[in-house]
Amino acid sequence: MENYLNENFGDVKPKNSSDEALQRWRKLCWIVKNPKRRFRFTANLTKRSEAEAIRRSNQEKFRVAVLVSQAALQFINGLKLSSEYTVPEEVRKAGFEICPDELGSIVEGHDVKKLKIHGGTEGITEKLCTSITSGIATSEDLLSVRKEIYGINQFTESPIRGFWLFVWEALQDTTLMILAACAFVSLIVGILMEGWPIGAHDGLGIVASILLVVFVTATSDYRQSLQFKDLDAEKKKIVVQVTRDKMRQKISIYDLLPGDIVHLGIGDQVPADGLFLSGFSVLIDESSLTGESEPISVSVEHPFLLSGTKVQDGSCKMLVTTVGMRTQWGKLMATLSEGGDDETPLQVKLNGVATIIGKIGLFFAVITFAVLVQGLATRKLQDGSHWVWTGEELMAVLEFFAVAVTIVVVAVPEGLPLAVTLSLAFAMKKMMNDKALVRNLAACETMGSATTICSDKTGTLTTNHMTVVKACICGQAKEVNGSDAARSFASSIPESAVKVLLQSIFTNTGGEIVVGKGNKTEILGSPTETALLEFGLSLGGDFQEERQASNVVKVEPFNSTKKRMGVVIELSEGHYRVHCKGASEIVLAACDKYINKDGEVVPLDEESTRHLENIIEEFASEALRTLCLAYLEVSDDFSLEDSLPSGGYTCIGIVGIKDPVRPGVKESVAICRAAGITVRMVTGDNITTAKAIARECGILTDDGIAIEGPEFREKSEEELLKLIPNLQVMARSSPMDKHTLVRHLRTMFQEVVAVTGDGTNDAPALHEADIGLAMGISGTEVAKESADVIILDDNFSTIVTVAKWGRSVYINIQKFVQFQLTVNVVALIVNFLSACLTGNAPLTAVQLLWVNMIMDTLGALALATEPPQDDLMKRSPVGRKGNFISNVMWRNILGQSLYQLVIIWCLQTKGKTMFDIDSDLTLNTLIFNTFVFCQVFNEISSREMEKIDVFTGILKNYVFVGVLTCTVVFQVIIIELLGTFADTTPLNWSQWFVSIVLGFLGMPVAAALKMIPVGAH
Repeated sequence: MENYLNENFGDVKPKNSSDEALQRWRKLCWIVKNPKRRFRFTANLTKRSEAEAIRRSNQEKFRVAVLVSQAALQFINGLKLSSEYTVPEEVRKAGFEICPDELGSIVEGHDVKKLKIHGGTEGITEKLCTSITSGIATSEDLLSVRKEIYGINQFTESPIRGFWLFVWEALQDTTLMILAACAFVSLIVGILMEGWPIGAHDGLGIVASILLVVFVTATSDYRQSLQFKDLDAEKKKIVVQVTRDKMRQKISIYDLLPGDIVHLGIGDQVPADGLFLSGFSVLIDESSLTGESEPISVSVEHPFLLSGTKVQDGSCKMLVTTVGMRTQWGKLMATLSEGGDDETPLQVKLNGVATIIGKIGLFFAVITFAVLVQGLATRKLQDGSHWVWTGEELMAVLEFFAVAVTIVVVAVPEGLPLAVTLSLAFAMKKMMNDKALVRNLAACETMGSATTICSDKTGTLTTNHMTVVKACICGQAKEVNGSDAARSFASSIPESAVKVLLQSIFTNTGGEIVVGKGNKTEILGSPTETALLEFGLSLGGDFQEERQASNVVKVEPFNSTKKRMGVVIELSEGHYRVHCKGASEIVLAACDKYINKDGEVVPLDEESTRHLENIIEEFASEALRTLCLAYLEVSDDFSLEDSLPSGGYTCIGIVGIKDPVRPGVKESVAICRAAGITVRMVTGDNITTAKAIARECGILTDDGIAIEGPEFREKSEEELLKLIPNLQVMARSSPMDKHTLVRHLRTMFQEVVAVTGDGTNDAPALHEADIGLAMGISGTEVAKESADVIILDDNFSTIVTVAKWGRSVYINIQKFVQFQLTVNVVALIVNFLSACLTGNAPLTAVQLLWVNMIMDTLGALALATEPPQDDLMKRSPVGRKGNFISNVMWRNILGQSLYQLVIIWCLQTKGKTMFDIDSDLTLNTLIFNTFVFCQVFNEISSREMEKIDVFTGILKNYVFVGVLTCTVVFQVIIIELLGTFADTTPLNWSQWFVSIVLGFLGMPVAAALKMIPVGAH
């Protein structure tokens, strides 16, 4: 079976599956009782192709717009332009001078001419009643007027599906419709023959069973859809930084309005259509909107920013002009949201299992019907009455047909693929509480197979709360932790050195010190920038004063390839100075001078270089991140178009930043090791710092290898083959090094790889990995969008929790499959053999529908929602090649099925004499009751596939206890009170005792089976 599944249903990958693979398995699933329900949680390929068509149309539209705007620019320079635009009356009354349609046509159409007519970005700013420095006013009245005129930043989504829609979809089941038709005929014939109400019992029994199945199914599906809705809402929580009421603040992307001033940095998603106001080196990736891979440069000359695109480089302020469904991104997202998520490999595999068993069930159903009818026809032939058929005999044929159809109902395990979704929805909801947001459904099940985790250091293994604790300025290395120590340090070095140090800290930064709500001083920026700015303040510096004294004219933002950032400032005297900071050894290598203890700039000789290198090594060995700060006076002929100089700098000093290891990380790494998961640290930090922290976390062992990115890059394929198995730390790595490592682990070593990332440049590695884990706090929007799971608290321990839940999902579904296949096998064979050997079926249509509900919806609820247990992390991972239906499962299924078949066969052949039963109805009721109690106790045994103790934690799983209780209570009601509808008769105490004991004996049988050793696969 596993080979068949891999050949026919194995093309679907956990992510990035081709449309051909998704189409192929759908065509193979031709035995489907209810397509609407079966394929509810699969991708809508039609909607996806519509979204792709919109993308292609956008690409052409924007390409033409750019060409037109370039031509217009050349033409309108020097021309006097006149405006024919008239402001609509309602817009003017609201206090604005431009309508949303005009704004949309300017930005979306890249219309330079219209922009110039309206007075450029300054003119648009005035017409939108906003200010570049203050932003929009936030009084409720003004905001509601703005919303009324310009709309809100939300796209149209599919309406929420109500409960009755799920009821309607559950009724679309083909087999249930056929049964309903049988019930209707049975009802009519029964009433005509026996009158009301006796003649209606059989028909009403089937109708009541159908309604029960439909309502239980619909309730389960509806609850599931609500869980997915909550998770979708979480996925869409994106926060942006804006200036409103003169204050910098964070707001939800959905609260943005035209007129807002938004601050964008590397990795941010452009939240709405807008215009560039000011910034440096801005490159925009428009591939998500247009499919165009080449980044677009945005500047004052080309100021158009489109919603949904990503900031690839640089930083800027933008003016929001158009929001929501007025943007092309809004229209695209509205279509994409209907496209749905890809189905997961497990869902597809279980669709394959359902198809195989469905075919077998259909064959058995046809044979059973043929045998039952042939038996009746043979009896009539012997009686010589084969030409005369009474109403009773026709009713019997109808009953045979209903039984055959019900065998198909039971045999086609429609609930298998849906159990995956149920289990994933349950796990995703619980993981959300554990600070992990699953973006890609398949990541849940894939994480359970993970064999390797490649983790960042900063913010994942460490707390990301950084402080400068040591500094070496003018050759003096001292502790600077705390404002008193910092002030004492500042007084011990020359004033000129302090001045240039503060200038470097406050001008060469991606952070900012602003006044927030309540006039509180807030430091904005990455943890590294925040630590440096705090250090600057503790030295007695003034951020605003320093920024006003010099004008930043060029910025080269930090990126993980260059490992440094730089700015060019224009000083009050009119000349330029470059400030640079970054990885200590890289920046120090670019220096040929340094500031000595007297504050003088002197050449950097060999002895001084060695002294500074020793300082870097000393700081790093104490697990400190080290940064080197440097500056360069540039001549007047320096052009701002040129790149920043690569050498000739003066070293200002080196700072050591403390970023403590997170509590619990060492224990989590130990758990991973016990679970057979290798943890590797991949960081951009200095190798000494990386090794110190890796040892503290328990990642680097005595036989482990630590290597630097540049050295890793030089290795040949043969060398990598030997190196990678023992590689535990990669320092000074570039994003491509991480990508290469992940690719080799997956292809060379067949590992299932989870990778963490927070930056824009981590996107390729996150995309390449089996599971991409983005950081929720420090991660950029680009990283989050490429990831499968977002770790909301940036904590490595949460990653271990995700792995535990992943294993739990995988094992829960295995438990449910084992349970359901056992019921399938027994129900099929019992009815088939009985029909062949005795000419009647002991389990009627109504009884089989109840059994189907026990194993399908209720069984999935009970077994697919088991919470994870700690011993899950003591097993080896399944890995890439593990069989889903394992030998252990086959052993349990076949052993338990054999026991149940023997019991039921004995009851059927010897039951009357053994228990002194005189009627077929009582015997069949006893068989039905025993069969159901076998499933109840088998459900308990299925909680563990290999352990004998199946009761641990059972009372903590309220869903499991609730489902078992409901099953038993309803079984008592069916037997004792609903006999006329369910073809049962009340049993006496001894018969109840026999049923329960025979069911219970399945548990010792299951325990004995678990002692039989079988291979893992």
